[in-house]
Amino acid sequence: MSSDLYSEHTINQQTPMMQQYLRIKAQHQEILLFYRMGDFYELFFDDAIRAAQLLDISQTYRGKAGGNPIPMAGVPYHAVENYLARLVQLGESVAICEQVGDPATSKGPVERKVVRIVTPGTVTDEALLQERQDNLLAAVYQHPKQLGYGVAYLDINSGRFNIVELKTDEALNSTLQRLQPAELLYPESFQNLLVLESIKGSRRRPDWEFDLDTARHLLCQQFETRDLVGFGVENAEMGLIAAGCVMQYVKDTQRTALPHIRAITLEKNEHAVILDAATRKNLELTVNLSGGVENTLAQILDKSSTAMGSRLLKRRIHTPVRQRQELNARLNAIANLIEQQLCMEVYDALKQIGDIERVVARLALFTARPRDLTRLRSALQALPPLHDILQDAQDPRIQSIVSQSPALPKLQDLLERAVIDNPPVLIRDGGVIAEGYHAELDELRALSAGATDVLEKLEERERERTGISTLKIGYNRVHGFYIEISRANSHLVPAEYIRRQTLKNNERYIIPELKEHEDKVLGSQSKALALEKRLYEELFELIAPYIEQLQVMAAALADLDVLNTLAERAQTLDYCKPTLTDGTEIDLQDGRHPVVEQVSKEPFIANPVKLNDERKMLIITGPNMGGKSTYMRQTALIVLMAHIGSYVPASAATIGLVDRIFTRIGASDDLASGRSTFMVEMTETATILNNATAQSLILMDEIGRGTSTYDGLSLAYATADYLASKIAAKTLFATHYFELTELAEQQAGLVNVHLDAVEHNDTIAFKHTVMEGAASKSFGLQVASLAGVPKAVIKMAKQKLALLEQHQSVVGDQPSAAQAPVQQSLMLANEPSEVEVLLADMDPDDLTPKQAHALLYQLKSLL
Repeated sequence: MSSDLYSEHTINQQTPMMQQYLRIKAQHQEILLFYRMGDFYELFFDDAIRAAQLLDISQTYRGKAGGNPIPMAGVPYHAVENYLARLVQLGESVAICEQVGDPATSKGPVERKVVRIVTPGTVTDEALLQERQDNLLAAVYQHPKQLGYGVAYLDINSGRFNIVELKTDEALNSTLQRLQPAELLYPESFQNLLVLESIKGSRRRPDWEFDLDTARHLLCQQFETRDLVGFGVENAEMGLIAAGCVMQYVKDTQRTALPHIRAITLEKNEHAVILDAATRKNLELTVNLSGGVENTLAQILDKSSTAMGSRLLKRRIHTPVRQRQELNARLNAIANLIEQQLCMEVYDALKQIGDIERVVARLALFTARPRDLTRLRSALQALPPLHDILQDAQDPRIQSIVSQSPALPKLQDLLERAVIDNPPVLIRDGGVIAEGYHAELDELRALSAGATDVLEKLEERERERTGISTLKIGYNRVHGFYIEISRANSHLVPAEYIRRQTLKNNERYIIPELKEHEDKVLGSQSKALALEKRLYEELFELIAPYIEQLQVMAAALADLDVLNTLAERAQTLDYCKPTLTDGTEIDLQDGRHPVVEQVSKEPFIANPVKLNDERKMLIITGPNMGGKSTYMRQTALIVLMAHIGSYVPASAATIGLVDRIFTRIGASDDLASGRSTFMVEMTETATILNNATAQSLILMDEIGRGTSTYDGLSLAYATADYLASKIAAKTLFATHYFELTELAEQQAGLVNVHLDAVEHNDTIAFKHTVMEGAASKSFGLQVASLAGVPKAVIKMAKQKLALLEQHQSVVGDQPSAAQAPVQQSLMLANEPSEVEVLLADMDPDDLTPKQAHALLYQLKSLL
């Protein structure tokens, strides 16, 4: 839309209605404006064209501006939530402009103003939210002089407000991947735009919104404190600057008080097991490699009763913690629920409580709907039965949850008296406030209801008086009450009847007595509706003092839901309670992959993992499809599950201190950043080598496969050596380079293990069993044969393999001088004789004269 439209000269040339529209739109040029006109929200100019495309609705025209027709599109007001949901999912924001003036007293257009702005990160309407996912608004601030970022994120539907300070691009990328904000605010001067590309709702904001003094003032004002020292965030200046932007944005969009945002928390790395972006992706925690939610850890574990429990569980999966006290408290609570056999009873009780976390947020924002009140009432009614179920649970964590979710008899009584059992969706048409709650409302309703008797008596009297037996009294919203008489009886109509409407076969009339009754009835109905809306808003005021208590209750019950879900999963899926120590070991007996064992059609083969000071690195060899990747991933997932306070898929598990989990599994091009597969592989490897510590758990799979054999082998050898000798981290290192198995003889703390397989003729059977020692071979040709590679190709590959194993070129006779030292230095010990290998699988009938001649010379030199 041209900015010329907003000049005062241009605006004054429009009709009064369009003048009002343009003045409001001038304040919201970057977003769509839903402008209320009667039963529709209308859009004009470029907004209409854009909305018609996004929503697939009709576009028409209304009047002219500058000689050109004005594009117009609209959506019905009663269906607006459906359209808003679609726009929010597309990352759009919408300003809702309502009629706030009285049409009866307005001389020009009814006064209108924007009452709220719906944005992806600040939506609270139930219809616009995914119930089992957090919906976050985030802001990022970049330090202008040094490498560093501050990130703030707010869940307006719970009041959780956190900040985190980061030192590297990789840490920022990992944090944004963890949070997946629905909307991300960043300053105009922000440099690293590439890292923001994955966030659909990224919005640029003016630099002046990122100011430390303004941020401190806004936050102190919100929390009603003199300073921020009590929150432990005083020195986190980059995070506070981002938080100030978030706070200002929420105030601008909600245009109401935000009493449920009561605190701000600084995330600290020393409390968390850190996961980088590659690890989150490779372990498929809540999203699989294809971008879906199927076959993820969250899908297996999440059998939560409530949506708020589901959201908390996913947060815990993405933020594993290191504090032993907290983890043991969670594990002991799960053990107590299992011992008392309470899982199903608690599950059913929590179902009755539901997602009160978001209900409380809507109550705090005064946007709750009638059914939110009945949900809160049901939750309060369900608390005493839940407390009865938990009365014998002796665990301190569960006892604390009970104390944090006390019965609230006064609030429960208020909601039971005030709201009917099954209210309508909206307060708009009334019928929400219960009979007996307010005497004046009952009187007005009685007056309206009693009108039926009056009408029946009037109708009977008029039939007798006129002699028209088919005369009837009716009502519609447009014409009010009327007496309807057929055309055939029109000659019997009394002279005092006043014609109100003519239809095809009937005439409709009004008489003074009926008009007086209409005024009385409609007056009582409008008064009753106005009073009911006022009483409904007063309910929010009466509930407001309970908001903080209800937030604590919601958090406690969500915690109970997660603990109960994990207890049920432990029982159903045969998980064990892990032992968490302050040592360095990871000792898993009969470990299993939590996802693969549930989706695999074959029985899952459990395997042990033993890492300690004597076994710091396992070099894993074995065939493709043999289970190396599954074995590595299950180890990381078991360790991660222990650090969210969950039982784990093993018969026994002892897990020492872990500060980070790294994975370097699989690879793909990152074309958007101009990075090849090998570049991605090396970038992830560099991240591990530069950030891992002796307490880290590292999974590395097939390092060096993206480049030439000798480059790759050299890189893999050097990487494994560095991890073992310099970092001494707990490492699972899978490779097809058998030369690396020699490291176990040279480095203390390295051990060879392999995934077993059995070869028969040209086929292979995978045993998926982890055995000590190195694999005998890679079985690559057998796997290729299973995949359907033509037999001629397999046959030639065998011949070339024999040459390569004797260090011969596949296209010439001798290795280059540069290749020989590398080959000789990394050769496996105890291999078959070179003559035996050379002659194995050789078919003399397939040799050309030149090849046969070369072979004779080669055999002679070997002998």
